[in-house]
Amino acid sequence: CQEVRALGVDAAVEQIVLAALAPDKIAIALAALEQLEQEDAALHKQWQLRRERATYETERARRQYDQVEPENRLVARTLEGLWEQKLREREKIEQEHQAWLQQSRLSLTSSDREVILALGEDLPKLWHAPTTTSADRKQILRLLVKSVILDQGRARGKVWLQMNWQTGAVSEHWLTRRVRTDAEHADLDLVQGRLRELSAAQKMDDEIAATLNAEGLRTAHGQAFTSGLIWLLRKKWTIPTIRVKVKAGQTNPLRWEDGSYSVDGAAAVLGVYKGTIYHWLLAGRFQGQQLAKHMPWQIPLTEEQIASLRAHVARARRSRREAS
Repeated sequence: CQEVRALGVDAAVEQIVLAALAPDKIAIALAALEQLEQEDAALHKQWQLRRERATYETERARRQYDQVEPENRLVARTLEGLWEQKLREREKIEQEHQAWLQQSRLSLTSSDREVILALGEDLPKLWHAPTTTSADRKQILRLLVKSVILDQGRARGKVWLQMNWQTGAVSEHWLTRRVRTDAEHADLDLVQGRLRELSAAQKMDDEIAATLNAEGLRTAHGQAFTSGLIWLLRKKWTIPTIRVKVKAGQTNPLRWEDGSYSVDGAAAVLGVYKGTIYHWLLAGRFQGQQLAKHMPWQIPLTEEQIASLRAHVARARRSRREAS
């Protein structure tokens, strides 16, 4: 149990049990069982024919022995031996038939089917009932599952499970386990491949993160992707970051196409150094955004904000002059 909990598959085992006992799954199982019962009936017919044949041959040997003249001792001993042989053969077939009935024959009454289908309705309700304790749930699992075999070495980041049910049935399952590093991530190759594909398609980090999350992919720790994490993965896997193209000889335009300012543009319009703009962004005096880490800032400034910040700069400079 400790190994199961350590791998993070204990809850998954419970989900497998409940899913296996869902009404639709039980109905499918019963439909499959009907086909098995038909095959079982055909086998039963074959056994019946074998038994009837053995009985017929035994009775025929007995009649032949009864009809022989007592004076003909040689023929009588031969027919008696044949009769005893047929008796042994019939007894062997009967024993084999009884063993087959105990081990292989399937038989469900209509009431049995109703009980099994009701189990699919009642067990999930019982499992999730507030009055059901953890000990009760463990007892339910013991009644349904005989043993569970685990193997975490068959595939990276996954656990192979073999469920041995109390009925004698066996089922196999794959589960994604908790891992400590990206190198153990079950979907590592898929994530890396998708990141390279989306980067080649000129997608920004936030777009890539949103796409991976929408596709159901998660980090090694089961968290959603963020633009910051995508940037880290780019650096780790040496995937180049998409850069915004600017005019030759110009680091950044003063204003972007959407009307927002670059750091250079904000510094020019407010009459301050670029370092002051970075400081104000960090302090939250105004908001800005980057399409990806280490990419140019886009700072939306209204006319009111520009006027207010220019007044602030003027007051600060006047205060410094008076102080000097």
